[in-house]
Amino acid sequence: MTAIRQEAIRMLEKVPEDKLGFVIQIMQGVNGLLGMPETETKRDINLEQFVMQATERGQDADSYIRELRDNDRI
Repeated sequence: MTAIRQEAIRMLEKVPEDKLGFVIQIMQGVNGLLGMPETETKRDINLEQFVMQATERGQDADSYIRELRDNDRI
């Protein structure tokens, strides 16, 4: 192990646990600058899975709110 690698490890050991996330982000950024591929690939999230099916009650919500507003109940 080279002296500079040993120094880097010693410095990392001094970093508090709650700050390690920042150090990792910096290291990933440096890897990107060097052209090294990321070890993890990002997953695409299908947002459609979070959309609820429309219900009859939900379809009437706009007219209900409009009726309340028109009758000064809101």
